[in-house]
Amino acid sequence: MKYKIVFIMAVFVSSLLFGSFVENAEAADEDIAQQYSPIFYFEKDETCSPVDVSYHIENSYLYEVGSEKYETSPTAESIATNTSENHYLDNQIGSVNDDNIINDYQSKMKTLGYTVYARVIPNGDTTIIQYWMFYAFNKGTQNQHEGDWEMVQILLSGGTPTHVMYSQHHGGQKATWDQVEKNGNHIKVYVSRGSHANYLRSYSGVVGVANDIVGDNGGVITSTNYNLVMLENQPWLDFAGRWGEYGTTEEKAAEASLLGQAGPNGPKFREDKTMWDNPLEWGNSLIQADNNLFLLELILYNFVTIFIILTIVSLIILLFRIYRRHKKTGLGPRIISMLYIDGFNAKSIGNILCIVGIIIAIFSLINPWYEISTDIEISGYETHGMANMMTIDGINGIQIQVPGLTGPIPMGSIMIPFSLLIAIGLVFLIIASIGIAHSKKLGQKYMFRGVKLLAPVVLIVIIIMALGAIPFESFADTGDASVDIGEVIGAISGSPSGGQKTVSIPDIEGQIELQWGFGLGGILLLVSGIILIISGFLEIIANTSFFKSKIIEKPRKELKDKSEKPAEKPKLEELVIEEDTKGKEE
Repeated sequence: MKYKIVFIMAVFVSSLLFGSFVENAEAADEDIAQQYSPIFYFEKDETCSPVDVSYHIENSYLYEVGSEKYETSPTAESIATNTSENHYLDNQIGSVNDDNIINDYQSKMKTLGYTVYARVIPNGDTTIIQYWMFYAFNKGTQNQHEGDWEMVQILLSGGTPTHVMYSQHHGGQKATWDQVEKNGNHIKVYVSRGSHANYLRSYSGVVGVANDIVGDNGGVITSTNYNLVMLENQPWLDFAGRWGEYGTTEEKAAEASLLGQAGPNGPKFREDKTMWDNPLEWGNSLIQADNNLFLLELILYNFVTIFIILTIVSLIILLFRIYRRHKKTGLGPRIISMLYIDGFNAKSIGNILCIVGIIIAIFSLINPWYEISTDIEISGYETHGMANMMTIDGINGIQIQVPGLTGPIPMGSIMIPFSLLIAIGLVFLIIASIGIAHSKKLGQKYMFRGVKLLAPVVLIVIIIMALGAIPFESFADTGDASVDIGEVIGAISGSPSGGQKTVSIPDIEGQIELQWGFGLGGILLLVSGIILIISGFLEIIANTSFFKSKIIEKPRKELKDKSEKPAEKPKLEELVIEEDTKGKEE
């Protein structure tokens, strides 16, 4: 009996000591997570903030792909028993095609507050701190889905922070501790509008097909504003399914995944579990931040402002030159020199061609420059005719999209205002021709502008040809229905001016027909550039004046005889004497 009592006491004391150790360890993890807790900066039009997952669970039904089974009142504990990715929590308030979830969340946002989940991972001399954020809805520029998980992590070496890693969609960016912006030990995280990808600078996101919109002009959330919850003990953590609508059938689920409409996996299962099981491996695989890239992003982010300033400065300089021309030689009777059309001669034909070229260039700005289209003949994915996969034009820049069951879905874009640049250039050409007296000088301006109009066409050809150098073969195997993507891209890059190709998929008795080439806008742009070059050539060979200058400058001549001096003016006394003499004679 005595030994039993001693044994019970020993177990009791051990449990107290062990429990105290665990509590101390958890408290230490929470302290270090709090010490480095991030500061989140949001863009002014952001609609969602980090929230406790209970909001999503309580408003969702639990479904399974391809099955009618579902749970109408899931709990954090019950969903953890679902270890298949085929399960998904579908928020019943709305869908991927409306803003109902966003509107409901915003109506409850003050009550819900903000929540950030933290995890501390010891790894030898290295300590990894992860911060996970859940958002009720993802409404990015290129994808839209219920629920959204994103993460940032900090690496400590010997207790000193050395690196940071920010998640961005299915990838991310890593940086040294010196490269990241921070307030003390608190790193600054700039969250993109809608997609919630994390960036190192408030002006990032403009480089890349995601076309994320980032800024520091919205809300700011610090650790004093959000609840920092340790992630390891959460009862829902083992839920392997999707945190959002997925698809009632396998076909719809596959399409939702492809088009960015499927809810994300939870922290343990993101990126094939790499972010959770191998955080160092995941972090090291990310793109290293580059200070030169930061500068490029800053310029592109402020492109419109910079462009307006440069345009105003250039216009002021141009108007000053026109003013000097007016004072020196006059501007001629027709003011704009391209309007001198008076008969069948080289200068008149050159001016007519220039006006025609400008009109054609304007029409080129509102039509597609280059198009890659596809006609899919695969059961369940038929496009019923050609559908655009990639378009390049002067208004929207580069647009990438894939055909879906409900129509084309945007997948990425690179917004470059080609039309604005070209339109301003044409206006400047007209203004610059004011008061030019000689056709040769005007012809040079025509030719220079024509070469500039050809530049986008040449750039498109280079981009299409460069696609062939990308090793797409590594992405060729798509399962039972394998498609050699490298072969397809190689065919396009090998004939950038245009062509077509049919790709057969015998495993599923289907085929994909591709067509590519310059659109009407690209052809018109090419024609306008050539016409302006020809018009400039005609003006140069005409080598004539449009009008007589109002001031004819005579060359200065040096006096041959240095002893020669201009006649001196008569002195005042002489003028008086001469006047008196005239008076006496009268």
